[in-house]
Amino acid sequence: MENHKIIGERLHSWATDLWPINRSLTGAGIRKTLDYLGDLLPGLTVHEVPSGTLAYDWTVPAEWSIRDAYIADEEGNRVIDFQKNNLHVIGYSDPVDQWMELGELDKHLYSLPDQPTAIPYITSYYARRWGFCLSYNQRQTLKSGRYHVVIDSELKSGVLNYAELILRGETSEEVFLSTYVCHPSMANNELSGPVVTTGLAQWLQGLEKRRYTYRIVFIPETIGSIVYLSKNFEHLKRHVIAGFNITCIGDDRCYSYLPSRSGNSLSDLVAQHVLQNTDPDFKRYTWLDRGSDERQYCAPGVDLPIATIMRSKYSEYPEYHTSLDDLNLVTPAGLEGGFTALRRAIEIIEQNAYLNIKVLCEPQLGKRGLYPTLSTKDSGDQVRAMMDMISYCDGTRTLLEIASLIEEPFWELLPVVEKLVEYGLLERKYVVF
Repeated sequence: MENHKIIGERLHSWATDLWPINRSLTGAGIRKTLDYLGDLLPGLTVHEVPSGTLAYDWTVPAEWSIRDAYIADEEGNRVIDFQKNNLHVIGYSDPVDQWMELGELDKHLYSLPDQPTAIPYITSYYARRWGFCLSYNQRQTLKSGRYHVVIDSELKSGVLNYAELILRGETSEEVFLSTYVCHPSMANNELSGPVVTTGLAQWLQGLEKRRYTYRIVFIPETIGSIVYLSKNFEHLKRHVIAGFNITCIGDDRCYSYLPSRSGNSLSDLVAQHVLQNTDPDFKRYTWLDRGSDERQYCAPGVDLPIATIMRSKYSEYPEYHTSLDDLNLVTPAGLEGGFTALRRAIEIIEQNAYLNIKVLCEPQLGKRGLYPTLSTKDSGDQVRAMMDMISYCDGTRTLLEIASLIEEPFWELLPVVEKLVEYGLLERKYVVF
Protein backbone atom coordinates (compact mmCIF):
# COMPACT_ATOMS: atom_id res chain seq x y z
CA MET A 1 0.00 0.00 0.00
CA GLU A 2 1.28 3.44 -0.96
CA ASN A 3 2.58 5.66 1.83
CA HIS A 4 -0.40 7.36 3.46
CA LYS A 5 1.28 10.76 3.64
CA ILE A 6 1.96 10.68 -0.10
CA ILE A 7 -1.71 9.87 -0.81
CA GLY A 8 -2.89 12.85 1.22
CA GLU A 9 -0.44 15.22 -0.44
CA ARG A 10 -1.46 14.04 -3.90
CA LEU A 11 -5.15 14.56 -3.15
CA HIS A 12 -4.42 18.02 -1.77
CA SER A 13 -2.42 18.93 -4.88
CA TRP A 14 -5.40 18.00 -7.08
CA ALA A 15 -7.66 20.17 -4.92
CA THR A 16 -5.18 23.03 -5.28
CA ASP A 17 -5.27 22.71 -9.07
CA LEU A 18 -9.09 22.67 -9.13
CA TRP A 19 -9.52 25.48 -6.59
CA PRO A 20 -9.60 28.50 -8.96
CA ILE A 21 -12.23 27.06 -11.34
CA ASN A 22 -15.62 28.74 -11.10
CA ARG A 23 -18.06 25.84 -10.99
CA SER A 24 -21.85 25.94 -11.00
CA LEU A 25 -24.70 23.58 -11.93
CA THR A 26 -23.80 23.97 -15.59
CA GLY A 27 -21.24 25.63 -17.79
CA ALA A 28 -17.58 25.81 -18.63
CA GLY A 29 -16.40 25.40 -15.02
CA ILE A 30 -17.89 21.93 -14.71
CA ARG A 31 -16.52 20.91 -18.11
CA LYS A 32 -13.03 22.13 -17.20
CA THR A 33 -13.21 20.25 -13.89
CA LEU A 34 -14.34 17.03 -15.57
CA ASP A 35 -11.59 17.38 -18.19
CA TYR A 36 -9.02 17.62 -15.38
CA LEU A 37 -10.42 14.52 -13.66
CA GLY A 38 -10.54 12.72 -16.99
CA ASP A 39 -6.78 13.14 -17.34
CA LEU A 40 -6.43 11.30 -14.02
CA LEU A 41 -9.00 8.60 -14.77
CA PRO A 42 -8.74 6.80 -18.12
CA GLY A 43 -12.22 5.74 -19.20
CA LEU A 44 -14.07 8.60 -17.53
CA THR A 45 -16.92 9.51 -19.89
CA VAL A 46 -18.53 12.95 -19.93
CA HIS A 47 -22.24 13.12 -20.75
CA GLU A 48 -24.43 16.10 -21.58
CA VAL A 49 -28.14 16.61 -21.07
CA PRO A 50 -29.87 19.50 -22.88
CA SER A 51 -31.51 22.35 -21.00
CA GLY A 52 -35.24 21.79 -20.71
CA THR A 53 -34.94 18.00 -20.37
CA LEU A 54 -37.48 16.64 -17.91
CA ALA A 55 -36.20 14.48 -15.05
CA TYR A 56 -39.09 13.34 -12.88
CA ASP A 57 -40.50 16.50 -11.29
CA TRP A 58 -37.51 18.65 -12.32
CA THR A 59 -36.26 20.32 -15.49
CA VAL A 60 -32.63 20.72 -16.50
CA PRO A 61 -31.92 24.46 -16.12
CA ALA A 62 -30.45 26.84 -18.65
CA GLU A 63 -26.67 26.96 -18.85
CA TRP A 64 -25.04 29.84 -16.97
CA SER A 65 -21.73 31.40 -17.93
CA ILE A 66 -19.89 34.35 -16.41
CA ARG A 67 -16.91 36.17 -17.85
CA ASP A 68 -16.38 38.97 -15.35
CA ALA A 69 -18.08 40.85 -12.53
CA TYR A 70 -17.16 43.78 -10.33
CA ILE A 71 -18.31 46.81 -8.41
CA ALA A 72 -16.20 49.90 -9.10
CA ASP A 73 -16.22 53.25 -7.34
CA GLU A 74 -16.39 56.59 -9.14
CA GLU A 75 -12.62 56.56 -9.62
CA GLY A 76 -12.79 53.20 -11.37
CA ASN A 77 -11.31 51.17 -8.50
CA ARG A 78 -12.79 47.70 -8.24
CA VAL A 79 -13.96 47.43 -4.65
CA ILE A 80 -15.42 43.96 -5.29
CA ASP A 81 -13.83 41.80 -7.96
CA PHE A 82 -15.03 38.39 -9.16
CA GLN A 83 -11.55 37.78 -10.58
CA LYS A 84 -10.11 37.81 -7.05
CA ASN A 85 -12.73 35.49 -5.51
CA ASN A 86 -15.47 33.72 -7.44
CA LEU A 87 -17.71 33.61 -4.36
CA HIS A 88 -18.29 37.36 -4.79
CA VAL A 89 -21.14 36.77 -7.26
CA ILE A 90 -24.42 34.99 -6.48
CA GLY A 91 -24.52 31.85 -8.60
CA TYR A 92 -26.73 32.17 -11.70
CA SER A 93 -26.87 35.98 -11.38
CA ASP A 94 -28.54 37.85 -14.23
CA PRO A 95 -26.35 40.23 -16.21
CA VAL A 96 -26.20 43.86 -15.08
CA ASP A 97 -24.31 46.97 -16.21
CA GLN A 98 -25.43 50.15 -14.51
CA TRP A 99 -24.50 52.94 -12.13
CA MET A 100 -26.34 53.20 -8.82
CA GLU A 101 -26.17 54.85 -5.44
CA LEU A 102 -24.95 52.81 -2.47
CA GLY A 103 -28.44 52.76 -0.99
CA GLU A 104 -29.80 50.97 -4.07
CA LEU A 105 -26.75 48.72 -4.41
CA ASP A 106 -27.05 47.67 -0.79
CA LYS A 107 -30.26 45.76 -1.62
CA HIS A 108 -28.15 43.41 -3.72
CA LEU A 109 -25.32 42.82 -1.23
CA TYR A 110 -24.99 39.82 1.10
CA SER A 111 -22.66 39.35 4.06
CA LEU A 112 -22.47 37.59 7.44
CA PRO A 113 -22.31 39.89 10.47
CA ASP A 114 -21.60 36.88 12.72
CA GLN A 115 -18.61 35.93 10.53
CA PRO A 116 -17.25 39.35 9.60
CA THR A 117 -14.24 38.11 7.61
CA ALA A 118 -16.13 35.50 5.56
CA ILE A 119 -17.58 35.87 2.06
CA PRO A 120 -20.83 33.85 1.97
CA TYR A 121 -21.63 31.38 -0.84
CA ILE A 122 -25.11 32.06 -2.22
CA THR A 123 -26.93 30.78 -5.32
CA SER A 124 -30.19 31.56 -7.05
CA TYR A 125 -30.60 28.71 -9.50
CA TYR A 126 -34.35 28.81 -9.95
CA ALA A 127 -35.26 32.48 -9.38
CA ARG A 128 -33.99 35.32 -11.54
CA ARG A 129 -31.93 37.88 -9.63
CA TRP A 130 -28.42 39.26 -9.32
CA GLY A 131 -26.23 40.05 -6.37
CA PHE A 132 -22.79 40.27 -4.83
CA CYS A 133 -21.38 38.62 -1.71
CA LEU A 134 -18.69 40.22 0.42
CA SER A 135 -17.36 40.06 3.94
CA TYR A 136 -19.17 42.12 6.54
CA ASN A 137 -15.94 43.97 7.27
CA GLN A 138 -15.56 44.94 3.63
CA ARG A 139 -19.19 45.97 3.43
CA GLN A 140 -18.65 48.40 6.32
CA THR A 141 -15.93 50.19 4.32
CA LEU A 142 -18.19 51.09 1.39
CA LYS A 143 -18.68 54.84 1.24
CA SER A 144 -21.75 56.72 0.09
CA GLY A 145 -21.68 57.57 -3.58
CA ARG A 146 -22.24 56.08 -7.01
CA TYR A 147 -20.93 52.67 -8.06
CA HIS A 148 -20.56 50.99 -11.43
CA VAL A 149 -22.07 47.52 -11.11
CA VAL A 150 -21.18 44.96 -13.78
CA ILE A 151 -22.00 41.26 -14.07
CA ASP A 152 -20.99 39.97 -17.49
CA SER A 153 -23.03 36.77 -17.45
CA GLU A 154 -25.30 34.87 -19.77
CA LEU A 155 -28.14 32.42 -19.20
CA LYS A 156 -29.12 30.45 -22.29
CA SER A 157 -30.14 27.04 -23.53
CA GLY A 158 -27.19 24.68 -23.19
CA VAL A 159 -26.37 21.43 -21.42
CA LEU A 160 -25.86 19.92 -18.01
CA ASN A 161 -22.69 17.82 -17.83
CA TYR A 162 -21.81 14.86 -15.64
CA ALA A 163 -19.13 12.18 -15.84
CA GLU A 164 -19.26 8.44 -15.29
CA LEU A 165 -16.63 5.73 -14.82
CA ILE A 166 -17.62 2.05 -14.82
CA LEU A 167 -15.01 -0.47 -13.64
CA ARG A 168 -16.12 -4.00 -14.45
CA GLY A 169 -15.79 -6.74 -11.86
CA GLU A 170 -16.33 -10.48 -11.69
CA THR A 171 -20.04 -9.99 -11.04
CA SER A 172 -22.70 -7.63 -12.36
CA GLU A 173 -23.57 -6.47 -8.84
CA GLU A 174 -22.43 -2.90 -8.38
CA VAL A 175 -21.03 -0.58 -5.76
CA PHE A 176 -22.12 2.99 -6.48
CA LEU A 177 -19.92 5.99 -5.62
CA SER A 178 -21.28 9.48 -6.20
CA THR A 179 -19.76 12.91 -5.65
CA TYR A 180 -20.59 16.42 -6.84
CA VAL A 181 -18.68 19.03 -8.82
CA CYS A 182 -20.88 22.14 -8.82
CA HIS A 183 -19.46 24.40 -6.10
CA PRO A 184 -16.90 27.14 -6.75
CA SER A 185 -13.84 27.74 -4.56
CA MET A 186 -14.63 25.84 -1.38
CA ALA A 187 -12.57 22.95 -0.11
CA ASN A 188 -14.34 20.61 2.33
CA ASN A 189 -17.80 21.08 0.87
CA GLU A 190 -16.75 20.43 -2.67
CA LEU A 191 -13.22 19.63 -3.66
CA SER A 192 -12.63 17.02 -0.97
CA GLY A 193 -15.37 14.85 -2.49
CA PRO A 194 -14.14 14.78 -6.10
CA VAL A 195 -10.45 14.36 -5.22
CA VAL A 196 -11.04 11.55 -2.69
CA THR A 197 -13.38 9.84 -5.16
CA THR A 198 -10.72 10.15 -7.86
CA GLY A 199 -8.15 8.64 -5.51
CA LEU A 200 -10.49 5.73 -4.78
CA ALA A 201 -11.13 5.23 -8.49
CA GLN A 202 -7.39 5.09 -9.22
CA TRP A 203 -6.92 2.56 -6.41
CA LEU A 204 -9.80 0.44 -7.77
CA GLN A 205 -8.35 0.60 -11.28
CA GLY A 206 -5.07 -0.74 -9.89
CA LEU A 207 -6.56 -3.84 -8.24
CA GLU A 208 -5.66 -7.14 -9.87
CA LYS A 209 -9.29 -8.20 -9.65
CA ARG A 210 -12.56 -6.80 -8.42
CA ARG A 211 -15.46 -8.92 -7.23
CA TYR A 212 -17.98 -6.18 -7.86
CA THR A 213 -18.47 -3.69 -10.65
CA TYR A 214 -17.94 -0.06 -9.59
CA ARG A 215 -20.09 2.76 -10.94
CA ILE A 216 -18.52 6.14 -10.12
CA VAL A 217 -20.24 9.42 -11.00
CA PHE A 218 -19.26 13.09 -10.81
CA ILE A 219 -22.40 15.21 -11.00
CA PRO A 220 -23.86 18.60 -10.10
CA GLU A 221 -25.61 18.24 -6.75
CA THR A 222 -29.37 17.57 -6.59
CA ILE A 223 -30.33 18.15 -10.23
CA GLY A 224 -27.44 15.90 -11.29
CA SER A 225 -28.47 12.97 -9.11
CA ILE A 226 -32.10 13.39 -10.21
CA VAL A 227 -31.07 13.42 -13.87
CA TYR A 228 -28.78 10.42 -13.36
CA LEU A 229 -31.56 8.45 -11.66
CA SER A 230 -34.00 9.34 -14.42
CA LYS A 231 -31.64 7.76 -16.95
CA ASN A 232 -30.39 4.76 -14.96
CA PHE A 233 -32.99 3.98 -12.30
CA GLU A 234 -34.02 0.47 -13.39
CA HIS A 235 -30.41 -0.64 -13.79
CA LEU A 236 -29.39 0.79 -10.42
CA LYS A 237 -32.31 -0.88 -8.64
CA ARG A 238 -31.37 -4.27 -10.09
CA HIS A 239 -27.63 -4.13 -9.56
CA VAL A 240 -26.49 -1.75 -6.78
CA ILE A 241 -25.80 -3.62 -3.54
CA ALA A 242 -23.99 -0.82 -1.69
CA GLY A 243 -22.69 2.68 -2.19
CA PHE A 244 -21.63 5.99 -0.71
CA ASN A 245 -22.32 9.66 -1.34
CA ILE A 246 -18.87 11.23 -1.01
CA THR A 247 -18.74 14.77 0.33
CA CYS A 248 -17.11 16.80 3.11
CA ILE A 249 -14.30 14.31 3.53
CA GLY A 250 -11.19 16.47 3.84
CA ASP A 251 -10.74 18.28 7.16
CA ASP A 252 -9.12 16.69 10.22
CA ARG A 253 -11.54 17.60 13.01
CA CYS A 254 -13.80 14.54 13.25
CA TYR A 255 -15.49 11.69 11.40
CA SER A 256 -19.22 11.61 10.75
CA TYR A 257 -21.81 9.09 9.58
CA LEU A 258 -25.17 9.74 7.91
CA PRO A 259 -27.32 6.65 7.37
CA SER A 260 -29.41 5.66 4.40
CA ARG A 261 -33.15 6.10 4.88
CA SER A 262 -33.51 2.44 5.89
CA GLY A 263 -30.52 2.67 8.23
CA ASN A 264 -29.74 -1.04 7.94
CA SER A 265 -28.24 -1.50 4.48
CA LEU A 266 -24.88 -3.14 3.88
CA SER A 267 -23.46 0.35 3.40
CA ASP A 268 -24.72 1.39 6.84
CA LEU A 269 -23.25 -1.67 8.57
CA VAL A 270 -19.91 -1.21 6.84
CA ALA A 271 -19.74 2.53 7.51
CA GLN A 272 -20.44 2.09 11.20
CA HIS A 273 -17.86 -0.69 11.55
CA VAL A 274 -15.18 1.38 9.83
CA LEU A 275 -15.81 4.47 11.93
CA GLN A 276 -16.14 2.61 15.24
CA ASN A 277 -12.68 1.20 14.61
CA THR A 278 -11.24 4.46 13.24
CA ASP A 279 -12.60 7.03 15.69
CA PRO A 280 -14.88 5.71 18.46
CA ASP A 281 -16.05 9.28 19.07
CA PHE A 282 -17.33 9.74 15.51
CA LYS A 283 -20.50 11.80 15.14
CA ARG A 284 -23.68 9.92 14.34
CA TYR A 285 -26.43 11.68 12.44
CA THR A 286 -29.90 10.48 11.52
CA TRP A 287 -31.80 10.46 8.26
CA LEU A 288 -33.49 13.65 9.44
CA ASP A 289 -30.07 15.37 9.12
CA ARG A 290 -29.85 14.62 5.38
CA GLY A 291 -28.98 17.41 2.97
CA SER A 292 -27.00 16.12 -0.01
CA ASP A 293 -27.64 13.65 -2.83
CA GLU A 294 -28.67 10.92 -0.41
CA ARG A 295 -32.04 12.73 -0.49
CA GLN A 296 -32.49 11.49 -4.05
CA TYR A 297 -30.75 8.10 -3.88
CA CYS A 298 -32.73 7.05 -0.80
CA ALA A 299 -36.03 8.74 -1.71
CA PRO A 300 -39.23 6.65 -1.33
CA GLY A 301 -39.48 4.29 -4.26
CA VAL A 302 -35.80 4.76 -5.14
CA ASP A 303 -34.36 3.31 -1.93
CA LEU A 304 -30.81 2.66 -3.04
CA PRO A 305 -28.46 1.44 -0.25
CA ILE A 306 -26.45 4.67 -0.04
CA ALA A 307 -24.83 5.85 3.20
CA THR A 308 -22.36 8.66 3.85
CA ILE A 309 -18.97 8.67 5.58
CA MET A 310 -17.70 12.21 6.17
CA ARG A 311 -15.24 14.22 8.18
CA SER A 312 -17.01 17.43 9.38
CA LYS A 313 -20.55 17.19 8.00
CA TYR A 314 -22.00 19.85 5.74
CA SER A 315 -23.92 22.57 7.65
CA GLU A 316 -22.19 21.50 10.89
CA TYR A 317 -18.89 23.38 10.74
CA PRO A 318 -18.59 27.17 10.95
CA GLU A 319 -16.75 27.65 7.64
CA TYR A 320 -19.47 25.85 5.65
CA HIS A 321 -20.59 27.72 2.51
CA THR A 322 -18.15 30.57 3.05
CA SER A 323 -14.74 31.62 1.81
CA LEU A 324 -13.31 30.26 5.08
CA ASP A 325 -13.82 26.71 3.75
CA ASP A 326 -10.41 26.84 2.12
CA LEU A 327 -7.32 24.75 1.46
CA ASN A 328 -6.03 25.40 4.97
CA LEU A 329 -9.16 23.85 6.47
CA VAL A 330 -8.76 20.82 4.22
CA THR A 331 -5.40 19.18 4.88
CA PRO A 332 -3.40 16.31 3.37
CA ALA A 333 -3.87 14.40 6.64
CA GLY A 334 -7.61 15.04 6.63
CA LEU A 335 -7.96 13.89 3.02
CA GLU A 336 -5.86 10.80 3.69
CA GLY A 337 -8.06 9.90 6.66
CA GLY A 338 -11.22 10.27 4.61
CA PHE A 339 -9.72 8.28 1.74
CA THR A 340 -8.62 5.49 4.09
CA ALA A 341 -12.04 5.23 5.75
CA LEU A 342 -13.79 4.86 2.40
CA ARG A 343 -11.14 2.49 1.03
CA ARG A 344 -11.61 0.27 4.07
CA ALA A 345 -15.37 0.35 3.56
CA ILE A 346 -14.94 -0.81 -0.03
CA GLU A 347 -12.45 -3.51 1.01
CA ILE A 348 -14.99 -4.86 3.49
CA ILE A 349 -17.66 -5.02 0.80
CA GLU A 350 -15.20 -6.76 -1.53
CA GLN A 351 -13.86 -9.26 1.01
CA ASN A 352 -16.86 -10.01 3.22
CA ALA A 353 -17.65 -13.72 3.25
CA TYR A 354 -19.26 -16.46 5.34
CA LEU A 355 -16.61 -18.41 7.27
CA ASN A 356 -16.68 -22.07 8.26
CA ILE A 357 -13.94 -23.83 10.24
CA LYS A 358 -13.17 -27.22 8.69
CA VAL A 359 -11.99 -29.15 11.76
CA LEU A 360 -13.82 -30.15 14.90
CA CYS A 361 -12.68 -28.48 18.12
CA GLU A 362 -9.93 -25.87 18.03
CA PRO A 363 -7.40 -26.32 15.22
CA GLN A 364 -3.79 -26.99 16.22
CA LEU A 365 -2.28 -23.69 15.13
CA GLY A 366 1.19 -23.96 16.68
CA LYS A 367 2.42 -26.66 14.32
CA ARG A 368 1.44 -24.45 11.40
CA GLY A 369 3.34 -21.44 12.72
CA LEU A 370 0.18 -19.42 13.27
CA TYR A 371 0.97 -18.50 16.87
CA PRO A 372 3.33 -15.58 17.58
CA THR A 373 6.78 -16.86 18.56
CA LEU A 374 7.30 -14.05 21.05
CA SER A 375 4.90 -13.81 23.97
CA THR A 376 3.94 -10.20 24.69
CA LYS A 377 0.75 -8.45 25.70
CA ASP A 378 0.16 -7.53 22.07
CA SER A 379 0.78 -11.06 20.86
CA GLY A 380 -1.59 -12.37 23.51
CA ASP A 381 -4.28 -9.98 22.26
CA GLN A 382 -3.66 -11.15 18.70
CA VAL A 383 -4.07 -14.79 19.67
CA ARG A 384 -7.22 -14.01 21.62
CA ALA A 385 -8.72 -12.16 18.66
CA MET A 386 -7.84 -15.04 16.33
CA MET A 387 -9.39 -17.64 18.62
CA ASP A 388 -12.47 -15.49 19.22
CA MET A 389 -12.93 -15.18 15.48
CA ILE A 390 -12.52 -18.94 14.93
CA SER A 391 -15.11 -19.64 17.63
CA TYR A 392 -17.76 -17.94 15.49
CA CYS A 393 -16.77 -19.54 12.17
CA ASP A 394 -19.72 -21.91 11.84
CA GLY A 395 -20.74 -20.92 8.33
CA THR A 396 -23.68 -18.80 9.43
CA ARG A 397 -21.87 -15.51 10.00
CA THR A 398 -19.85 -13.24 7.75
CA LEU A 399 -16.46 -11.84 8.67
CA LEU A 400 -18.09 -8.42 9.09
CA GLU A 401 -20.58 -9.86 11.57
CA ILE A 402 -17.85 -11.69 13.45
CA ALA A 403 -15.58 -8.64 13.54
CA SER A 404 -18.39 -6.58 15.02
CA LEU A 405 -19.23 -9.30 17.57
CA ILE A 406 -15.67 -9.56 18.88
CA GLU A 407 -15.03 -5.82 18.48
CA GLU A 408 -12.01 -6.16 16.23
CA PRO A 409 -11.35 -4.26 12.99
CA PHE A 410 -12.28 -6.23 9.88
CA TRP A 411 -9.00 -5.22 8.21
CA GLU A 412 -6.92 -6.69 11.04
CA LEU A 413 -8.77 -10.02 10.94
CA LEU A 414 -8.58 -10.37 7.16
CA PRO A 415 -4.88 -11.42 7.04
CA VAL A 416 -5.67 -14.09 9.66
CA VAL A 417 -8.51 -15.38 7.50
CA GLU A 418 -6.18 -15.51 4.49
CA LYS A 419 -3.68 -17.63 6.44
CA LEU A 420 -6.33 -20.02 7.74
CA VAL A 421 -7.72 -20.45 4.23
CA GLU A 422 -4.21 -21.05 2.88
CA TYR A 423 -3.68 -23.88 5.40
CA GLY A 424 -7.03 -25.46 4.57
CA LEU A 425 -8.47 -24.78 8.02
CA LEU A 426 -11.13 -22.32 6.98
CA GLU A 427 -13.67 -22.32 4.20
CA ARG A 428 -14.75 -18.97 2.78
CA LYS A 429 -18.01 -18.50 0.90
CA TYR A 430 -18.51 -15.05 -0.52
CA VAL A 431 -21.80 -13.30 0.03
CA VAL A 432 -24.19 -13.57 -2.91
CA PHE A 433 -26.72 -10.80 -3.45
